[in-house]
Amino acid sequence: MKKTINRFAFIIFMLSLSALHGQTNTKTMTNETTKNNPLLCDIETGLCETAEGNTENTTAKNIQSTKKAIQVIYYTDPICSSCWGIEPQLRKLKLEYGNAVEIDYRMGGLLPDWNYNSGGISSPADVASHWDEVSIHYDMPIDGDLWLEDPMDSSYPSSIAFKAAQLQDKQKAIVFMREMRELMFLKKKNMAKWENIAVAAGKVGLDVAQLKMDFEGKAQDLFKDDLKLGQELGVRGFPTMFFVDDAGNQETVYGARPYAFYEMAILKLNPEATKSEYSKNWEALFALYPTLTAKEFSELSGTPRAESEQVLNTLSDAGKLEKLSTKNGSIWTVK
Repeated sequence: MKKTINRFAFIIFMLSLSALHGQTNTKTMTNETTKNNPLLCDIETGLCETAEGNTENTTAKNIQSTKKAIQVIYYTDPICSSCWGIEPQLRKLKLEYGNAVEIDYRMGGLLPDWNYNSGGISSPADVASHWDEVSIHYDMPIDGDLWLEDPMDSSYPSSIAFKAAQLQDKQKAIVFMREMRELMFLKKKNMAKWENIAVAAGKVGLDVAQLKMDFEGKAQDLFKDDLKLGQELGVRGFPTMFFVDDAGNQETVYGARPYAFYEMAILKLNPEATKSEYSKNWEALFALYPTLTAKEFSELSGTPRAESEQVLNTLSDAGKLEKLSTKNGSIWTVK
């Protein structure tokens, strides 16, 4: 047991050093307009950054051992638009390397409240056009009008709800996160409101009453633990992924990056990792992921992006899929 604790203490020590170095490099690339502004994500770096935080070395108490060769500590936030932007890559990574990696979802606390005025933003309305711009850049549907019609005052409620969902079922929690994001990014639902959180939880099969109890109790402390660990690791932007093997070696991927960056991180740590084969026909993909955007379908099926939307539209016209359109793109759901 002592050997295991020392091993993971070393892992986190290494993560802390790397995170501090990497975040320093990231900051030099961040443009002054988006600097320290959690809701204006830097398209160039692919990061949604928080304000300056503490960057002390941490201990191993919050990191658990994994049975798989590589653990991915994924810092994200429900309202992070760049995190939504990497859903195609993340879904593909799970299909191809799910046998080699275990992803540990951590909440970063992107928007505590609106008690700030920085980076050219003074109200939720200022975020609307930015989200529309991000949607086009990542080719993932996002309707920025949410910030004009029913703006969120914090990302903390949805983050705490996710931690509560993890207490019930970690896999359902991931589906719950997806549902919350679809409600927010495409259907313009304010995910700081409990009634919307409850709708998402019920749809994915979580016990809503239990979720509410944990939301008001245990999940609060779990969320605080995530924030504390994130500060200690020097996490200032989302998405941030730490890839760690059981020997303490690590690779870090900051921001929204093409699929090859995430695959490369795995192969650097484990050159013998092999891709799992999976069926790329539409029925098999929708059986795994009941909702897909055109970008996701292209990434997972290998269909050229110029053709993927046409394929999905043909299926929806035939009554096999249901299409939801927004002003910045669509999503298809299996019937």
